Amino acid sequence: MARFQPIGAKLIHLLGSIGNMFPEKWENLINDIKDRFEVEDSGKEHSDEHGGIDTEFIIFKGPLGKIKLEFITKPVVLDKKTTYSQRVGSETNIEYIYSPDEKTHRLVAYKWDELDDGWVEMDADSFKK
Repeated sequence: MARFQPIGAKLIHLLGSIGNMFPEKWENLINDIKDRFEVEDSGKEHSDEHGGIDTEFIIFKGPLGKIKLEFITKPVVLDKKTTYSQRVGSETNIEYIYSPDEKTHRLVAYKWDELDDGWVEMDADSFKK
């Protein structure tokens, strides 16, 4: 059991920085997880909504139980245009302008909840000391 403590501590440290993450750090984390834990599933998904969102995920059993990590990459919002009419009952439309080359990256962690039989997002503040 002692062999899991270093990666457990590293995992908790990385989960403490939930939010911003860079692709290199994500790749290192994935490699560490694959080397030390039983991986149940992993993959990539793409959505054309909001300028194109790429999501990579991995599900594994670790020292904290069953964990799902998602690495989300999406384009930076450059501008937001609101169009509306001053007539009563008219619609307001919001159009976002996305950067074609600048991206933001975010890490989201979930823990499997046996009672609810579903994923519960892990709060980054619970890992900060």
